[in-house]
Amino acid sequence: MKKKICILGSTGSIGVSTLEIISKDKKNFDVILLSGNSNYKLLISQAIKFKPKYIYSNNLFLIDKIKFFCKKKKIIIISDLNLLKKVKFDITISAISGIAGLLPTLNIIKFSKKILIANKESIICGWKFIYKELKKYNCFFVPIDSEHFSISNLIKNKNKNSIEKIYLLASGGPFFGKKVNLHKVTPAQAAKHPNWKMGKKISIDSANLMNKILEVIEASLIFNFPIIKFKIIIHPQSLIHAIVEFRNGLSTMLYHNNNMKIPISNSLYDNFYINKKTNNNFSYDKALSFYNPQTQKLPSIRILGLKKILNETGFVLINGLNEILVDKFLNNKILFTDIVYKLLTILKSKVVKNYLKNNKIRHINDVFTAYNFCRSIVI
Repeated sequence: MKKKICILGSTGSIGVSTLEIISKDKKNFDVILLSGNSNYKLLISQAIKFKPKYIYSNNLFLIDKIKFFCKKKKIIIISDLNLLKKVKFDITISAISGIAGLLPTLNIIKFSKKILIANKESIICGWKFIYKELKKYNCFFVPIDSEHFSISNLIKNKNKNSIEKIYLLASGGPFFGKKVNLHKVTPAQAAKHPNWKMGKKISIDSANLMNKILEVIEASLIFNFPIIKFKIIIHPQSLIHAIVEFRNGLSTMLYHNNNMKIPISNSLYDNFYINKKTNNNFSYDKALSFYNPQTQKLPSIRILGLKKILNETGFVLINGLNEILVDKFLNNKILFTDIVYKLLTILKSKVVKNYLKNNKIRHINDVFTAYNFCRSIVI
């Protein structure tokens, strides 16, 4: 029987990669729902090829652009996932970028047997709400970011007390080891990742190591380890994705080519998928190098030392402020170096200390209240 598939964020890099995998094995998959935000042309082409029953979007511009097409093809447009009826997806891929992915992720869980999440912002800002829904509806969760997918595999069936340290590997971004005037870096230069094909926001985060800071927070929540248990290592080749050091003196690591189709396909197929093009991926002629990140060149690492910020509310502020600052950089309103500089300055400010003292994340609405607070203090 075909597996029923839902893809939130089908026009993004994760969604496109997922559909490329599915397109080669249509006999085993039936795409029931696709979603997009602004790229209506790509969404229409995906709908023509995969013939979903539903298209989800809360973007009125996109809905207006595709409504005639959907009527002609008898595709149901929904702007609220709670309008789904009598649907149970075998697998949902949650890959809507940014905080915009949080509510759709929460709302789709009740309709899903298994959810693959590639949206770190949702986990950082709303993990306790996501976890509650996963338990309530008996939905199996798999992280498909390469680092968290790797950690999950490395610590599977291991005693948590046997783990000494978990290392997350970072490429260092496009400027690592190069003499570049970072004050003059353009959005196009910062978004040009040397190893991965990713969206603009995550590529900018990779360029200043913020992506790895966020991934440490994400990992600490998913795997229920304190942040001090994690360490970041620069690994320019992006072939090792995580290393786990055990207390018995042994360490283990996970190696795979820098292709997101590997964690995605293994998650779709429960680690039994064999792709001849990626199966024999170990290369003897590729040197592997590792470096400690230098705080002077990558000041974002200092965030993990701000202990008063490293709590549930603080995680939302770190994520929200960074997302807003990256957007400003992409729109040429601030410099590349301003992203981390302003972020650190704001996090250490009295107004943030007061907010943390007087506000807790008790309800999902508190997450969005915190985001509005972030917008109010970013100049």
